[in-house]
Order: sequence, then structure tokens, then C-alpha cells
Amino acid sequence: MASVTLTGSSSSSHTTPSLLRNNACFTRFNFTRRSFQPRRNTAANYAVQASLGQNQKTPLQYRKLGDSDLLISEITLGTMTFGEQNTEKEAHDILSYAFDQGINIFDTAEAYPIPMKKETQGKTDLYIGSWLKSQPRDKVIIATKVCGYSERSGYIRDNAEVLRVDASNIKESVEKSLKRLNTDYIDLLQIHWPDRYVALFGEFTYDYNKWREGVPFEEQLKALQEVVDEGKVRYIGVSNESSYGVMEFVHAAKLGGLPKIVSIQNCYNLLTRCRFEVDLVEVCHPNNYNIGLLAYSPLGGGNLTGKYLDPSSEAAKKGRLNLFPGYMERYISSYAKIVTAKYVELADKYGLSPVQLALAFVRDRPFVTSSIIGATSVDQLREDIDAFLTAERPLTQEIMQDIEYIFKRNKDPAID
Repeated sequence: MASVTLTGSSSSSHTTPSLLRNNACFTRFNFTRRSFQPRRNTAANYAVQASLGQNQKTPLQYRKLGDSDLLISEITLGTMTFGEQNTEKEAHDILSYAFDQGINIFDTAEAYPIPMKKETQGKTDLYIGSWLKSQPRDKVIIATKVCGYSERSGYIRDNAEVLRVDASNIKESVEKSLKRLNTDYIDLLQIHWPDRYVALFGEFTYDYNKWREGVPFEEQLKALQEVVDEGKVRYIGVSNESSYGVMEFVHAAKLGGLPKIVSIQNCYNLLTRCRFEVDLVEVCHPNNYNIGLLAYSPLGGGNLTGKYLDPSSEAAKKGRLNLFPGYMERYISSYAKIVTAKYVELADKYGLSPVQLALAFVRDRPFVTSSIIGATSVDQLREDIDAFLTAERPLTQEIMQDIEYIFKRNKDPAID
């Protein structure tokens, strides 16, 4: 593996303390009862300040994913921009850089790129597939996802108006994914979102009146069993799932002798914590169901870099939350923006970049197996990896106390 070396920080994480002082919305906030003094060298405050050195190997850690035999890197490369914001060449450059740094797991989905649309659907897989042609397949872990219930995305199937998580949908999804990805097998197949109604994507509370009958858990597992038995899928997992769903899947697997889910891919970051921490942590604990968390959006869709605090900045204008109106709007149109400013100030207080603080927080949680990090350029990915690796491990108790001080007074501010 090649070493990671700092070559400069990208504009994505640059936000000056003056912005926070001059904007009336973002008043200075004392995180603890101790006095708070900002550091004066603002240029250094918002850059990654450490380098790993030319001769040092990438110190990524590798962990077993749940009950599987997959030993995955603590960073997973997210690829949902490939085919929308990234060309095939750019995608190959990003994939190669990630692989050279020791990242061995790549996350995609049949629905990608995002935002979902018929014209681009599947391009992400195609770009990964063309890259895989020149790679050692047994060294690369491919995680992909089959769509959950959808009345708007029937174009993904040959003959379906509504997507469901049943045998026909799973079989067609797997066959098409294998072809696009240019591979004979998928290492991890996840259900992208549930077949039944679940409060998702900023909807914080369960709407009692939206209940609908879903494909039975046992039936979903039997369909997944078929593709596993055929050697087309090694392991299965879920995404955007609740405690109820996880427990039902595990229970159905145990009763029916069916494959057990080994992973859950849910959103988790400084701004979106409650849903996972309240009870999923207990459910997924190694001493309970042993299901590994692949934490997506550790930077809150880029919001936790601080770049959206100044809407007129070039970084904000180029960010996907502005490129695609309505996408993850909860992060920039809610109280989340104010709380983000507090975390940016907290990073400054300890001489960290906002990216270092946000990524290290997720990295250090004992229930996180791997953090899914996406990037639209090699420079951005380099900065993110450097931030992940150069922030003190673990974050000090003092920093964590200040994080909890903010959290306990604001909880999850990105609530739609």
C-alpha cells in the first residue's frame, strides 16, 4: 500500500471563524463551563495539519463485518457520484487512489448514481466494472444494494411498475448488477431500504397511518438464499433499517435456517445520531446479533465540512446540496446549519479541521465497522483520508465531553 501524504486541503472544508462571528444566526457558543478562546491562525485552523510521511504505511485498521469472513477497511469508498458528478476516468482515478491507500471495500447500488433517474441509472456500476477489469478481484470487496419498495422507480426493472423485495426483483437485480459490475459474484448484497413503510431520509418519527403490508421477512430471505446458493452473492445485509426490521430478519433466519444479515448501512454522523444510538446499538452489539454498521454520510452530505455556512462561497455553490435542490435539504434548511456552526467552532477550539472532527467522531464509535466516505475528486478523497487518519485516535475525553455538551442540547437537528 502506498503512503498517504498531505498535499494541501481542498476548499470543501474551509470556513473562517469570521463568518461565524459576523452572521447573526451563528453566535459564539461556549461548549463547556471552561473559558473558550478561538485560535488566531485561521489558515491553519481549517487545514489538515499533519502528514503521515513518505515512508509510513497507511495505518488503516481492518475489521470483520458481523458474522462474515469479510475483513474490511475502516473506510469504505462510496461511489454514488459516479456517472452524475464524475466521469468514468475520474471514477477510475478515485477508485485507484482509494485502493492504493488500503481501502478494500467499495459501496454501490443498482439505483446509482444519485439523484436517481432513468437516464443515468446503472452508470456507477459500469464505471466500477470497467475499473475491475484490471484489478485482482479477490482483493476487492464489492457491496451493492437492491432497491426497496418504490412506486417511482419501475424503470429499473424490465416489467414492473412497483419495485418490491421479492424473488423476481432480487433475481433480476442481481443478474443485472453482475453484468454491469463485470464480475461473477457480489461480496455483500444489501436491501437498500425496506419493503415495508419505515420513516426514512429525514422523517424522524414513525407515521402510524402509513403502515402497509410488506413482503414477509422469510420470503425476502428465501429469495436471497437462492442467489447465495447459486454463488452469486456471498453475504447479505440491510440498509436504512430499524431495530424492528433487524430483529425480524434475524429471527426469520434462525427459524428457517436462512442466511443471516451481517451488516446494516445506516446514516450516522454528529447531526444524525439518535435513531441508531437509541436501540440499534444494542440490537447490533457483537454479544447480541453481531451486525456491523457501515456508517454512511459521516460528513452529513458534506454539511459538516462547514462549506454550506456561507451560501455564497464557491465550495457551497459546487456542493451537491445546492447542485440538486431538495437533496438532503434537511441539512441546510433546518436547525442543523446552526448546530453545524457549533461543531465547526469546536473543531477550531482544538486545532482540528471540521472534517477531522466529524470523521474521527464516527471512526471512534465502538459500534462502527466502517465509515462510508465519498468524494468527487482525488484531492477531496485525499483530504478526507488524511483527516480520518491524522486526527488523534481516539479523540480525547475533553473533546468528547464538548461534543456531548452540544449533542445533549440539540439532539438530532437534521429532522425534516
